[in-house]
Amino acid sequence: VALKRMLNFNVPPVKNSTGEPVWKVLIYDRFGQDIISPLLSVKELRDMGITLHLQLHSDRDAIPDVPAVYFVMPTEENIDRMCQDLRNQLYESYYLNFISAISRSKLEDIANAAIGANAVAQVAKVFDQYLNFITLEDDMFVLCNQNKELVSYRAINRPDITDTEMETIMDTIVDSLFCFFVTLGAIPIIRCSRGTAAEMVAVKLDKKLRENLRDARNSLFTGDTLGAGQFSFQRPLLVLVDRNIDLATPLHHTWTYQALVHDVLDFHLNRVNLEESTGMETTPAGARPKKKNKKSYDLTASDKFWQKHKGSPFPEVAESVQQELESYRAQEDEVKRLKSIMGIEGEDEGAISMLSDNTAKLTSAVSSLPELLEKKRLIDLHTNVATAILEHIKSRKLDVYFEYEEKIMSKSTLDKSLLDMISDPDAGTPEDKMRLFLIYYISSSQAPSEIDLEQYKKALTDAGCNLAPLSYIKQWKAFTKMASAPTSYGNTAPKPLGLFSRVMNTGSQFVMEGVKNLVLKQQNLPVTRILDNLMEMKSNPETDDYRYFDPKMLRGSD
Repeated sequence: VALKRMLNFNVPPVKNSTGEPVWKVLIYDRFGQDIISPLLSVKELRDMGITLHLQLHSDRDAIPDVPAVYFVMPTEENIDRMCQDLRNQLYESYYLNFISAISRSKLEDIANAAIGANAVAQVAKVFDQYLNFITLEDDMFVLCNQNKELVSYRAINRPDITDTEMETIMDTIVDSLFCFFVTLGAIPIIRCSRGTAAEMVAVKLDKKLRENLRDARNSLFTGDTLGAGQFSFQRPLLVLVDRNIDLATPLHHTWTYQALVHDVLDFHLNRVNLEESTGMETTPAGARPKKKNKKSYDLTASDKFWQKHKGSPFPEVAESVQQELESYRAQEDEVKRLKSIMGIEGEDEGAISMLSDNTAKLTSAVSSLPELLEKKRLIDLHTNVATAILEHIKSRKLDVYFEYEEKIMSKSTLDKSLLDMISDPDAGTPEDKMRLFLIYYISSSQAPSEIDLEQYKKALTDAGCNLAPLSYIKQWKAFTKMASAPTSYGNTAPKPLGLFSRVMNTGSQFVMEGVKNLVLKQQNLPVTRILDNLMEMKSNPETDDYRYFDPKMLRGSD
């Protein structure tokens, strides 16, 4: 909604206006592109009157009779380039939107450039949009995509990090969270674990929200910007947690559709990039290997299959794709049949006499054609994505890894020794083996003895693993052992439902021979438990010492 308002020159778009939209150019930087692309398709942009969308730092031709909407971060180089645009008089008018708040001095730079270029009248509006976060789904957002390694777990936990670097990382995170709440139009209650990076973020965010509220005249949380916020009396709870409370989950091999796409394929900002598999192409001249094609697919909220199945276990997904395909084929035959009835094959009397009752049928077939084609597109998309995942599962035995790790994390009995898993040359990549071993190391209440550890290390080295992560986790575990008890994951191992061959019908295009059909049990991850305690105000040693911030309350004693 905020983006659409911005593209409409910062006035809310009117529903019933019949006129054409105002044609305009959109100019963004990489940050702006990342924010817009998961949310608005090119077609939607065109419906809003965006005829061209260009990178700020590309060679752009002057289009003197068109207004331009800029959507960029207020960085030094971006501002220089905007000033240059003003000097070169590229567009009719300029609507400058900054993703994050622009500083006074940079604003003055633009003003000076505008005066110098005699273009003050052309700068129509300058807005801070507070949109420095990327929304991937209705209820999920990430902070950044460009340079994300600068605010990663690794960046915060580097042994050689300086205080100033840490401050910069914290400020970046706080800025994005602040933008999120401005856009939401609500002030959260903040809870965080003590003595961690999460606490630093909480303190800074609380301060930033307070300062904004104190300045009543310019507060971002009053008046019309609130949208729906002003009518809701419930305030959101923001829980800030340090990754260190649960390091095993991100290493864990997964079994649900969306998680697998994210783990084994190249998946960023809702777009998955696939290399089409190399098969043999049979031509009259004989077989020759196919060229590799790169394809990218968008997995979005409008994709009903994705919305329904992204949380399902993979076997279920494969089955559903197959069912969709069969129902589509039935409808496709219907269309062909109608065509043939319409006497497209020849002018016999039968066809003509039947025309009258079939016109209605045909009309409905024609109107459902676009829908059918869209359905076909989604079936093809998910067939390709699921096939790509299946290849990984089979070649790396991911089903075995998933089941084994679940058993380790739920402290069940293991049917096969860890050493065998690591030294099995057919099971997984070196990275898979390292992930398995780290989960074992993190989850075990008793660290393996030095002799055992040497044995494991040798097996890992033989399998081609890089042992650097192990030495980090070893230090980390020694350090956290003093601080807390090991994380519990509940005792829920997945139940195998027998092998797939019996489940899948024989006509399926997914050859599931030998892949385990595992069903997920309800898992309570540490984050889930923490959230539950805080939402329900339950007393629990895990969360009792979490700090509580309410930026709306006047500060008494803390």
